[in-house]
Amino acid sequence: MASFRTRRRVTTGVVGTLIVVVILFVSGGIVSSFRTIAGIVVEPFSWTINAVATPIGHAFAGALNYSEVVGQNRQLRSELGQARMAANQQQALERQVTELTSVANVPFVGTIPMVTTSITRNSPTNLSATFDIAKGSADGILPGMPVVANGGLVGSVASTTRHGATVRLITDSISVVGCTFGSGNANIVVSGHGVNAQLAASQISLSNTLQPGTVFTTDGLSGGLFPPGIPVATVSKVSLAPGSTDYDLTFAPSADLRHLYYVDVLLWEPAT
Repeated sequence: MASFRTRRRVTTGVVGTLIVVVILFVSGGIVSSFRTIAGIVVEPFSWTINAVATPIGHAFAGALNYSEVVGQNRQLRSELGQARMAANQQQALERQVTELTSVANVPFVGTIPMVTTSITRNSPTNLSATFDIAKGSADGILPGMPVVANGGLVGSVASTTRHGATVRLITDSISVVGCTFGSGNANIVVSGHGVNAQLAASQISLSNTLQPGTVFTTDGLSGGLFPPGIPVATVSKVSLAPGSTDYDLTFAPSADLRHLYYVDVLLWEPAT
């Protein structure tokens, strides 16, 4: 009896197994079922990996794109800098050509011979105002000779070497220039007060009619440092203190001392 029950259980198990196998085969096979089960198990992990990996990929792509943008910006800045440099060089060249042309236009020197030269070094300070030029004693330049540019007097030669010289501007604190104006009946001394200050003169008699815009020129007195008739400065301010019998004058240099590239040295000495 027990043997019969055992055989029936075995038979039932085998039949049940065959039925499951047949069902799995009909619905897509055992392998497909395993794949489906595996997909169900793996899918949450796959979603997590994608969720993490996608932003990282975007971050790397963004970093690469940012680096490319930075490189392009650097290239653009370099090209812009080169363009500005070229424009500045062109402007500087044009200014120098204009200045070189202007130093040839100095009708106030008359027939006095002159040497045209370039400025090699500027060294102005608050008090001392000097610059160096590219020609010297080998070109006939001597200390004390007047230096002019378009507009008027610039200064005088302070010292020389064989192939160079130092020029003291009329704005230098120790510079003095004997001047006159109008009919030439009044003579005054115009003095410098430093490179950033205007020229000045004091104790000008009220008997003289003066107003802003009046031009003062070198007086050319015997033994003077400069020949006559060179424009020196234009009156910019006339001051009169209450009860005073004299004017105080402030001047602007006739020559543009802030933009000098070339100057003319007059081969002139007081004794000539």
